[in-house]
Formats: sequence, structure tokens, C-alpha cells
Amino acid sequence: MNHGSTATTPVPTVGLGLKARHYDEALASPAAGLWFEVHPENYMVDGGPRLKWLEAIRREKPLSLHGVGLSLAGDDAPDPEHLARLKTLAYRFEPFIMSEHLAWSRGGGVYHPDLLPFPRTRQMLKRVSDNVARAQDVLGRRLLIENPSLYLDLKGHEMGEVDFLVELAAATGCGLLLDLNNVHISANNLGADPRDYLAAVPADLIGEIHLAGFAPDPVHAETLLIDTHDAPVSDAVWTLYAEILARIGPRPTLIERDNNIPDFAELIAERDQAVAIMEACHVQCAA
Repeated sequence: MNHGSTATTPVPTVGLGLKARHYDEALASPAAGLWFEVHPENYMVDGGPRLKWLEAIRREKPLSLHGVGLSLAGDDAPDPEHLARLKTLAYRFEPFIMSEHLAWSRGGGVYHPDLLPFPRTRQMLKRVSDNVARAQDVLGRRLLIENPSLYLDLKGHEMGEVDFLVELAAATGCGLLLDLNNVHISANNLGADPRDYLAAVPADLIGEIHLAGFAPDPVHAETLLIDTHDAPVSDAVWTLYAEILARIGPRPTLIERDNNIPDFAELIAERDQAVAIMEACHVQCAA
């Protein structure tokens, strides 16, 4: 069944990742502008309680689909069966945003349960552009592509990450899911300034923002941060969020928590912090 949004649905502002343990509270939450993100790979089934659960949420709140399985930087084109199931899911639930990662996870018929990096070369730009274009053509949707978290400086780069994303968008019409936690982690790990990265990103490419937590590496401590999604958003990332909104204006924003998942009320409190920054930006941008 196709679920269109109703005239009373508030404009999505700050969302949360939808977790099974929070189903009842998520369904009942009165928070204006609240939306939920799911990984579509968890819902690519033909029926059953999982889809009924998501249908109930969708009747009340907007959804986004944040994929982890297209392997857009892989040697192989996106799997046709995977794309077909993703298209079916998108038709059924009408997400207001669909997104994927700038990474690869499949090659030579083998799936790797991770989002793996690659050298940003002209050859790779062509490959990723072809894969993004192919996915968008099948889906009939614009994808937002998420910047990765990086842990070491791969050899062989011919382009900076922002330049790569800008050229990818120009070639395919895709947009950018700006993960500020990943920007902070990558800058820390590679010895760069996150503000230089953010200043280079064109505002009109940014369709969504992700906020999350990280952890220091057990061996290397703060010199190597790990994108764990198991902690509250850090003060450094909150600062970057306020600064980027002051420049580009409000964008749909997601609080990500995939491990050490707290009570729903704790996530809502973190969401309220993002909403307050967004509302302050509305006032500042209008001035």
C-alpha cells in the first residue's frame, strides 16, 4: 500500500533512527517535525510484522531510507535484485529522503559487512558516478550521498573528498548527506581542520545532516577516533552543527544511535538540543 503524507504532517526537522525497542514511544510521540530513519535492508521482506510496524509509523511520521548495501564505489554495478527491492520499498513508504554511503562493501561476489574506503581517482569518480546514476534511474529518486569516516590516509588520491563529492553531484544530480560526526572524526584522524572541509561544501548540495557519537580507539586513544554511534553527540560536533547551520540555514537533521541505545526519552532530549540550535538558526538567518 502506498502511503502519501497528509496535509497535517509537520515539515521534518530533527529525526531519530527507528529502533524496535522504541516502537510504542515512537508511534505516540507528539514532537512536531519528528521523523524516523531506517536502513531499508532491514525491511526488504514480502510481508510480516516488521512491515506492519513500519506502516504504522509511516502513517504518523515521515520516513527516510538510509541504505548500507548498494556498494556504490564497488567494482560491480549495484545488484539489480537489491535495487528492485529498494524501489518497491520506496514506492510503498514514500520516504522524503533516500541516501547511501560513499563507500564499497561488495566485490567479486563477496559481501563485506563494512563500509570500505577507496582512492579518490578520476577512474573511481567515473565508476561511482555510473553506479549512482544507475541507482537513481532505477529508483526514480535523487540520492543523497554520505561522506565517510576515515581512519588512515590512503595512497593514490587524486582529489580531495569535497571536490570528489562536488563533481559526483555535477555528474549525477545527487546531493550530499553531510555527516558532521564523520567530518570531525576524519579531520582528527588525518590531522586536518574540519572547518576547512565544511567551508568548501556548497550549501545547495546539502540535503540532510547526520549527528552522532564516537569513541577513542582502545590503543591509540584520542589520536584515532572510531565512528561507533554508541555515545551522545560530542560538544565538538554540536559546535560544528551550529556553525554550519549559521552558514547554510536549517536542514533535516538526524541523531544517530546504533549501539548502547538509551531510553527514548534520552534520545528525545538530544533531539531537543538539535531543535534548539535549528530554531536559533531560523532567528539568526531571518535577521
